[in-house]
Order: sequence, then structure tokens, then C-alpha cells
Amino acid sequence: MLYIVGLGLGDERAITVRGLDAIRICAKIYMEACTSLLSLGLDPSALPNLEKLYGKEITVADREMVEERADQVLREAADADVAFLVVGDPFGATTHTDLVVRAKNMGVDVKVIHNASIMNAIGVCGLQLYRNGETISIPFFTETWRPDSFYDKIQNNRRLGLHTLAYLVHIRVKESTWESLCRGKKVYEPPRFMTVNTAISQLLEVEEAHGGSVHGRDSLCIGLARLGSDDQKIIAGPMVKLLDVDFGPPLHCLIIAGVTHPLEEEMLEFYMIKW
Repeated sequence: MLYIVGLGLGDERAITVRGLDAIRICAKIYMEACTSLLSLGLDPSALPNLEKLYGKEITVADREMVEERADQVLREAADADVAFLVVGDPFGATTHTDLVVRAKNMGVDVKVIHNASIMNAIGVCGLQLYRNGETISIPFFTETWRPDSFYDKIQNNRRLGLHTLAYLVHIRVKESTWESLCRGKKVYEPPRFMTVNTAISQLLEVEEAHGGSVHGRDSLCIGLARLGSDDQKIIAGPMVKLLDVDFGPPLHCLIIAGVTHPLEEEMLEFYMIKW
């Protein structure tokens, strides 16, 4: 059996009882580390903390392993119980859907154990979840690559009065440099995580390039960092005001507010930036 276990948000204690029970019966434990990270995952002591609580040795599955050597995990799951641990909920990333499809095609049984994810945790800011439109992802811009396909999605959401959750998930961890790929060698870039500030700066650049009025310097946004952790940070305000806010360590996400209900506005006041 392949158990895909959601770890929730925050730290190792966010796991469910069902998830912990599954881990403890498994012969091999993998922890996915390419689509998200526990906030404590940035600390060198993180893995021992997890292993101590779960009572099992854990193998970290980086992007290279998940994308290129997933069959290794599935072959092991064909002969024994194997757990694949995912921060948040198992289906918060398409990578895990692909893993399920491949497992079923190989005849490997799969059991999914759900948990909290960023998609429902953002409700803490006061915006009502059923008023969310299509979610977007914002990648890091480079000198030669400045994609803006997310712009039309924001525009459609705004037209309908819906909020837009922006995943700042272009997490550059163990990614090869362009130069090393050209030379046929694997030399990895330093870890890099997108901030609310960078995302807003890029959004304003895209808006200016389009010359439209989808969002602008005065558009209401909510920046959120490390949701589920004791030091989570939530600040609401105009885009331009959030540019200078220090949201602290990763992981960050951003919400571009649509039309707000009076109750939403009342809740947002608790997080509104003071100036």
C-alpha cells in the first residue's frame, strides 16, 4: 500500500492521528520537499524532530527524485507499506495526482489521508472561502522570462467580484543553473523563496505593461506568511503599502481581494496596516 499522508501546516505536530497511525505501520517513509516545506523545514534540526515524533527514519524526496525516480517509491510500495508525506493536503499539487495515477497503473493500492492546506487556512484573514475565484501561481521573473498568463485569471476573478489567491510557490530549491545544464552537469542554485513583496512588485509591473485597471497600487491585498505556525503573519492593505512590509521567513502567499462583504471588511480591520 502507498499511503499519501498530509502533514498539515506549521510543524510536525500538525499531523492527524490517522496520518500518524499510517506512518507507524510503514516500512519506508518519504517526505516530499519540492512543492512546499514545513516552516521548520528550513531548520537543520527539522528532520530529527519529525523522526522523533513519528518514530521512523525519513528519506527526503526532492524535486529530482519525485520527478525522475518516482517509480522507485512505487516499486517499494508494491511489496510493502510505504508512506509519502506531503505538507498541507496531498492534493494541493498536481505532482501528487500524477503519483496516484502512476501507482494505480502499476497496480499499487493507494490510501490518502487528508489534512489542512493553504487553500482553507487562508480563511483566517476573514475573506470567505466560497468567494474565491481561480487560484493563480506567480513565478520569479528573470531578465529574459517575465510570464504574465496569470493576469487574465485575475481579471476574470475581479470581473466577477471574486478574490484571487496567489501561490508564491516558485520555490527554487535544488534547481540546476542554466549554465550547468548547458554543460551537462548538475550544479544547483542556492535556495530561494518568493516573498509577498516580490510578488506585488511583479504584479504592478505586469499591470503597467498591460495598461489596464485590473489591479493597481491601491488595490486591497492580504499578505500571509507561515500560516499554521505560532509566528504566522497576516497584514492587509493597499498593494503599495505592503511593498515595504517585512513578512519574515517563508512560506508566503498573497490574496488580491475582490468585492468584499461587510462582515469580511470587519474581520479584515484586525489585520489592516496602520499608516
